[in-house]
Amino acid sequence: MLKAVILIGGPLKGTRFRPLSLDIPKPLFPVAGLPMIQHHIEACVRVPNLKEILILGYYPSSELSQFVADMVQEYKVNIRYLQEFTALGTAGGLYHFRDQIRSGNPEAFFVLNGDVCADFPLVEMVHFHQGKKASLVTIMATEATRQQSLHYGCIVQDRDTSEVTHYVEKPSTFVSTLINCGVYICSTEIFQTFAAAFNKHQQEYYNDASGNGNGKEAAIIYLETDVLMPLAGTGSLFALQTKNWWSQLKTAGSAIYANRHYLELYRSWHVDRLAQGEFKTEKGKEKKCTIIGDVYIHPSATVDPTAMLGPNVSIGAGAVIGAGVRIRESIVLSGATILDHSLVLYSIVGHGSHVGQWTRVEGTPCDPNPNKPFAKMENPPLFNCDGRLNPSITILGEMP
Repeated sequence: MLKAVILIGGPLKGTRFRPLSLDIPKPLFPVAGLPMIQHHIEACVRVPNLKEILILGYYPSSELSQFVADMVQEYKVNIRYLQEFTALGTAGGLYHFRDQIRSGNPEAFFVLNGDVCADFPLVEMVHFHQGKKASLVTIMATEATRQQSLHYGCIVQDRDTSEVTHYVEKPSTFVSTLINCGVYICSTEIFQTFAAAFNKHQQEYYNDASGNGNGKEAAIIYLETDVLMPLAGTGSLFALQTKNWWSQLKTAGSAIYANRHYLELYRSWHVDRLAQGEFKTEKGKEKKCTIIGDVYIHPSATVDPTAMLGPNVSIGAGAVIGAGVRIRESIVLSGATILDHSLVLYSIVGHGSHVGQWTRVEGTPCDPNPNKPFAKMENPPLFNCDGRLNPSITILGEMP
C-alpha cells in the first residue's frame, strides 16, 4: 500500500505569485482549468495501490475543505487536509504528522511540493525505489543549465548505481547540472532520520546559552538540508533522472507556461477536456468557435462563434467571450468578460474582470530560453533591483 503527501505551505508563502494569490490560496489557482494541486492528485490516483492522499500545509482548514470534499467525490480515494499549527519546514510537517502518514502501514509514500508542475513519472518512481532495497528516499531529478543549477538542490550521482553521493541545496558555486525536482518517494524508515534531525534541533535550542533561540524554530526541519544532505553518500539516497517536462510555479508568469504544458498533457490523459471547435455547454447544447491548438473551455462559459481561441488558452467558469475576440497563450478566469473584437495575448484575465471592446491586452512571454538545452523557467521578481518592472505577462485584476 502506498500514500502521497502534497506540501502546500501557507498564506505567508507564494508572495512572488501575487497578485494571483491574494484572493485564492495559491495551490487552488486554476491552471489548464483545474486547481494547481489537482494535477498532483490526478497523477497520484493513477498509481496502482495508492490508497490515501494527504495535503499538508498551514492554510486555514476552511479554505481547503470544499476542495478536498470535491476531490474525494471525483476520484473516490481518501483525501485529507492536515493543518500545521505553524510553518514547520518541508520535513517538519511530515514528522509532526508521522502517525497519520504511517497509519495503515504503507510500504512507501510520495512527497510532492505543491509549487512544482510536471508530467509526474510516479509509477516509474515506485518501480525504481522498490528496486533499490537500501533506499530510504528516491529523488525525482532533471537536468538544468550550469547557471540555473545554482538556484536548485544539486545532485552528484553515481552513474552506475544511481546513488546520490553528494547533495547541496542552492550552492554558491557550481556542483552539478542534475537538480532536485521537489518530488520524492520515501520508505517509512525515513522517520528515524526525521527524528534525529528534530532531536538535533531541540538540543541546539536548549544548548543556546545566549537565549536567542526560538522554540518554534526548534521544530522546523527542512527535507533538503536536514535530511537529504546527511543521507548523501550513505547508500540510502538515490535519484531517478527524468526527461519528462518539469517546472516550478513560483511567479504569475510561470502559470502561463504551466498552462501550456498541462493542456498538452491532456492529449494523453484527458483528451475530452480539450475543445475541438465544437464544445458542450452545461445544458448540453453544442456551440462552435475557431479553436487553434490546445484549448480548455469550461462548460458554463459563453463563447461567440466568431471568436478565435488558442493555442494554449484556458477559459474559466461563467466567462463571456464576445464576437471577434482573439485570445492566445492566456488564462481567462471565472466570471471574466471580454467584449467584442478584443485581443488578449500572454495574459491572465482575473476573476470578474471586464475587458471593453477593441481592447488590446498583451504581456511579455517568460518562457525558458529555447536556444539553451535543459533551460528551465526563470522566476524573476515583479520588480528588479533598480525598482523597474521586469517584463512579464499582463495580469488584469478583479473588478471591485
